Amino acid sequence: MTHFRSLFLLRVINVVPDVFKRAALNTNLSFFLSHCQMGEFKVHRVRFFDYMPSAIRAMAFNSHTERLAVARADGAVEIFHFADNYFQEKVIPGRDRRAIEALCWVGHRLFSAGLDGEVTEYDLENLRARYSIEAYGGPIWAISSNSQGTLLAAGCEDGTVKMFEILEERIQFQRNLSRQNGRIISLSWHPSGALIAAGMMDMVRIFDTETGHATHRLLVERGVGASKSREVVVWSVAFLSDYTIISGDSVGKVQIWDGLTGTLIRTHLVTKWDVLALSISQDESSVIAGTSEGTIVQFQFISSTVGQQDKHWVRTRTFKNHSHDVRALVHTDTAVVSGGMDTQVVVRPLLDKVEKNTQESALRKIAFPHRSLVSCAKKTGLLLFQFPDHLELWRLGESDGNGTPGESLPVKRNPEKLIQLKRKGEDHICCSTLSPCGSWLAYSTVSSVCLYRLQLSSNNISIQKVSKLPKELRSVHQLCFSSDSSRLFASSSLSSVIVVALDQTECKYLHTLKHKSGSKQPIHILSPSEDGQWLATANTGCEIHVFNLRKMKLHCSVPAYSSCPTAVSIHPTSCNLLSVHADQQIFEFSLKQKEYTEWSRQLQRQGLHPLWLQRDTPITRVTFNPKNPAHIVLHDTFMFCIIDQSLPLPEPETKLYNQMLLRSLPQPLRLRESHAFKICKNYQHLLSVNLLEDLSLVVVERPLLDIMSQLPAPVRQKKFAT
Repeated sequence: MTHFRSLFLLRVINVVPDVFKRAALNTNLSFFLSHCQMGEFKVHRVRFFDYMPSAIRAMAFNSHTERLAVARADGAVEIFHFADNYFQEKVIPGRDRRAIEALCWVGHRLFSAGLDGEVTEYDLENLRARYSIEAYGGPIWAISSNSQGTLLAAGCEDGTVKMFEILEERIQFQRNLSRQNGRIISLSWHPSGALIAAGMMDMVRIFDTETGHATHRLLVERGVGASKSREVVVWSVAFLSDYTIISGDSVGKVQIWDGLTGTLIRTHLVTKWDVLALSISQDESSVIAGTSEGTIVQFQFISSTVGQQDKHWVRTRTFKNHSHDVRALVHTDTAVVSGGMDTQVVVRPLLDKVEKNTQESALRKIAFPHRSLVSCAKKTGLLLFQFPDHLELWRLGESDGNGTPGESLPVKRNPEKLIQLKRKGEDHICCSTLSPCGSWLAYSTVSSVCLYRLQLSSNNISIQKVSKLPKELRSVHQLCFSSDSSRLFASSSLSSVIVVALDQTECKYLHTLKHKSGSKQPIHILSPSEDGQWLATANTGCEIHVFNLRKMKLHCSVPAYSSCPTAVSIHPTSCNLLSVHADQQIFEFSLKQKEYTEWSRQLQRQGLHPLWLQRDTPITRVTFNPKNPAHIVLHDTFMFCIIDQSLPLPEPETKLYNQMLLRSLPQPLRLRESHAFKICKNYQHLLSVNLLEDLSLVVVERPLLDIMSQLPAPVRQKKFAT
């Protein structure tokens, strides 16, 4: 046995030069300790990926499938599976000039509408728009379906509410409700489907959906001291089963109305600015209102005094989890879900609905994608950054200096942006990849795939587009090169994988790999083995399939597990497949024996440490240290970890984050306290951690403060004592 030493050391290369107007980074990195020498890493700390998420414009929650749809300002739609640890399982890329204003679930079908005047239904298996229908009413501000799922209403700029019949394959225009003077801003159906409320300028209109005529006009007050010429926008409206109507408007009021008589019951002034969104709980006992100040106000239908029988809508709580406008709200059974200009999805548990001091009661902010936007050529030190409308290719900096662990090393050569490649057409980039040798670059939109040949010398780079691609290589969800860069893998429709051979002169279609499960869910992970024999795929139906690339057929399918895989990788020497899932569970599966390994079985018997399971961001990458086969390297947004399979697993009562403790102990006690999980939290908001061929680490960070600093100024910032 190797003599016990504390030698898992990291050194920092400062790869953020002054030319990028960032301060030098001097970070003291943790010593990682174990009973064997674990090596020394030189770390490229990268902060020049200017990833900028888009603002959230709309949300819709499907309570039957526990899925949240989120629409962003760039036209992208994201699907989060709340029952699977809030995992972002699908992303439908945006498109130029697609400005989504509203989302709506009808059963398992998802619809959107926006300022382009079209209603769009999405293909959630192929991650694209299935079709779009022009409403012929100008920009659409709101859509809403009746509780029966048979009709879809769209509120338009020209003052019409357009009714569409929901058919099995499409929607079909049915009729217009009585046209009004002024745009329709918000809509809400009565649960019976007989009436619909429409928020407008200065009023709420109630329509009879059978006759199409307006039955009531509810005039909204402008507020004390407001100019008579100032229009009041009814941004949101909710229609309850007891015919109560609740409205939120641009002068900061939440108003309660009697929908049968058209009379105002009560007014709550919640802000001096706009109430932008409302959402009702499923049992209609609670309503939440989002404001342009970033606050969320909750009202509950309760008795105002103890023992009183009469119930009223009473303001009960105020939450402040956003720095900017709250544009979208969802009231689930147990939480308030919100989003807006600050780009984050915030899940705020309602403590009277969940058990306190549990994982379910913790505030959760989803600020970064649950997939990688960074590709690394580990043999040449190149990085590819993916943006919606372009790609950036960078060459890492170099240092030949020596120093002590935790010290910033002098930069011999600054990092350099080699290429900025703009995509063609209106569709945004959905995936991209860089070959390990750095000679190939590929990206895809929902309509086309582009492949480029790169030639890099010390001083310049040339790029040449491959003009003729196989006809099979059209719309794909994921792209990946083989380890020797001789093949390109592309996940396509029906959960299949297209294999393409590459050489200096041509790109040739070889085969389409298909599994036998019948699942049509999209593949979101492609992971080839180092020796070129295996390709592992994972789809959003929680399936993992492994193909033999020499025989071009399915080798095996990993036993089904209920949580979606977030990272999959094949060990270069043992051919064991390691998978990490949205619920933070880890499995190791032997491709030779076609069964779980003993280490995996022991891990499941003992269970993972509670603190590991309580982490709220998924593992997005798994790789291995070629110098030590027992080391698994993985990372999420807030830490990277090396799991040493030769060490004992941590017991529930032991300290999981124990690196500082081990440093303080004398050597004889370290062995007793050490365990397999070596966690480093010195880096924050990690977008990627890669191990280069020279065994240096590339850590790509995007500090949340940098994102916040690029946001526009909030509409209103509350100051001290105001």
